[in-house]
Formats: sequence, C-alpha cells, structure tokens
Amino acid sequence: MELNNLANKTALITGAGKGIGKALAVALAKEGTHLGLIARTQSDLEALKAELAGQYDVKVAITAADVGVQAEVERAVASIQEQLGAIHIVINNAGIASFGKLVDMPVQEWERIIQVNLMGTYYVTRAVLPGLIAQNEGSIINISSTAGERGFATGSAYNASKFAVMGLTEALMQEVRKHNIRVTALTPSTVNTELAVNAGLNIGDEDRMMQPEDVAELALAALKLPQRVFVKTAGIWTTNPQ
Repeated sequence: MELNNLANKTALITGAGKGIGKALAVALAKEGTHLGLIARTQSDLEALKAELAGQYDVKVAITAADVGVQAEVERAVASIQEQLGAIHIVINNAGIASFGKLVDMPVQEWERIIQVNLMGTYYVTRAVLPGLIAQNEGSIINISSTAGERGFATGSAYNASKFAVMGLTEALMQEVRKHNIRVTALTPSTVNTELAVNAGLNIGDEDRMMQPEDVAELALAALKLPQRVFVKTAGIWTTNPQ
C-alpha cells in the first residue's frame, strides 16, 4: 500500500499559535508540508514561524485573524492563497471553551462559543472549499471533541458547538466525497493544553495526560492514508490519566 505523500502539499491550520494547532504545524512541517497558519495572536504565529523556518525546509505563511468573523477569515485565506498557492489540506482546529449552567452563562459568552467553534469552522471551510473542488482533491479535518458525542452538565454551549461540528462534518462529507475530498472529524478527550487549563478542566497527572502531539499524530495518520480512503471519525483517549 502506497501512503499519501504530504511533501510539497499546502495545509491551512486554524488555532495554530499554540496547543494542538502548533503540534499539527510541527508534525506536518516534518513531512515537508507547506503551512498557512491562522491564529488570533500575531506574536504566537511569528514565534512558530521562526521555529519552523529554523528546522524545516517548508514555506510558512501566517496571518492573524478571528475565525469567528467571516470577513477576517476571508482576508486571511486570501492572503495565504496569494503567498502559497493552492491549499490541499484544511484543519479546523481553532476553538474556545468555558462552562457554566445554562441560565448562569451570559448570553454573549454562549453565543461566542458557537461563533468560534461552529461558525469559524464553517467560514474557513466555505472560503477554501471551492479551490478543493476545482482541483478535485483535498482533505478536511475538523477537530471536534468527545463533547461532540455526549453532553454533560455545565457544557450546554460547548456541547452544542461540538455536536454541531459533528453534524457539519457528516453532511459535508456526503456532499464532497464525489470530488475526492476527504472529510474527517477527530474527537479527542481532554488534552493537556492551555485551553483546558484555563477552562478549569481537571488535567490530573500532566505526564500521563494526552498531549497535543498525540492528536497531531492521529491527524497525520489519517492524512497519510491512500487518497481512495479516509477516516470518517476517530476518537483518541488518555489511557490512564490518574
């Protein structure tokens, strides 16, 4: 079986400044994949670009944008396409999380989670998809969560956003597979990231918890499968967190 060669392909990654997004960028750079990186914090992007440029022979384009704002997404995607050309891989990783009882969480905070986690995924995909269809090939990976598979108390906003990403992924997969475009949802349990810590999740023993690099390895394995097949959904869990 001949694996999919990722060298000289171009990947667009959102939420690339830290955590899972940064780990994805490093993993793909090792494969020789050119990178278009989007995050909200310019300094994070600049630091990552410098790190990658010092180690890997790949092109890196960065642009700061809030994926929850359609105009910013369209500007960022256009800038990356102008610098790197055609995009072959899209990884919708950007996301935010906070938790609280439905009536206690401010409406604006609830809406913001939906705007970033769901609408951000939609905006980025909508901006890149015509190019993938035109070239009749591509891969889209949406980073969802186990929270997109089962609900929990205080998770109404986050659960709703991640369940919606799962539905979007399923529908899009059925829509574009005829164009040789592979659409995958990954559903990690809690990952040892700044997002998880800031959201108050119980990380436990950090050395035993799932790391961003573990999720990146799963994404890489899915991308390297022959183009004729794809992973529809894949979960990854910490083996023994406590």
